Amino acid sequence: MPLILDLPIAISPNDMVKLEVRNVSKSFDGISVLQDVSLQLRQGELVSLLGVSGGGKTTLFNVISGLLPPDKGEVFLDGENITNRPGHISYMLQKDLLLPYRTIEDNVALPLLLKGVKKKEARVQASAMFAQFGLDGTQKKYPSQLSGGMRQRAALLRTYMFSSDIALLDEPFSALDTLTKSAIHGWYLDVMEKIKLTTLFVTHDIDEAILLSDRIYLLSGAPGKITGEILIREPKPRRTDFNLTPEFLEYKREILSLL
Repeated sequence: MPLILDLPIAISPNDMVKLEVRNVSKSFDGISVLQDVSLQLRQGELVSLLGVSGGGKTTLFNVISGLLPPDKGEVFLDGENITNRPGHISYMLQKDLLLPYRTIEDNVALPLLLKGVKKKEARVQASAMFAQFGLDGTQKKYPSQLSGGMRQRAALLRTYMFSSDIALLDEPFSALDTLTKSAIHGWYLDVMEKIKLTTLFVTHDIDEAILLSDRIYLLSGAPGKITGEILIREPKPRRTDFNLTPEFLEYKREILSLL
């Protein structure tokens, strides 16, 4: 049975809180978009932020990444206050946004160049990660020469090069077809485990959230508020037929009842 929580899960002294959002509110032109939003991520977790379109998920990501100042509230990374301080957390949007005139190697190395790393060294550092991301052999290719799934892998590697231990992903797989999406789900969870990556994942796809997440925060209403938190008990990697089980359907029913 799903574990539905009215309050955030208690963090034990042995758990490392990687990211914490405390009581964030945000308005635009007098219209409240987010109200008193709080959440936490432990080291190595994949936590989904699930809600309908227009519910404030992307606004919250912009606040977390430092691109927008909150009206109220704070954001902490490894215990350090990073509110309104961009450059600490990598952020990947729905589209891969690879530069068509750059090779995949140079696209991936771009965050290092922006940090002041010399081009030759940036290429060396980027290329060292290509095998782990299933991209070996694509270094000198251009985005137009890659499939949609491979482009997303390249975009995720570029995100990783910006911030190697935590990533914000805003519906990164929504443009992929069902079979490609299923394959890249398994691949991403495997990569997360290997490189010890922590992920906050925005989606409005309930099935995707259940399949990928350790926990799910439900963001709904106008203004957006956290209306529930669900712990997914199924261990990872999850069974290939998990989405056909009674347990999966029960999670889905509970989420639908709370949104």
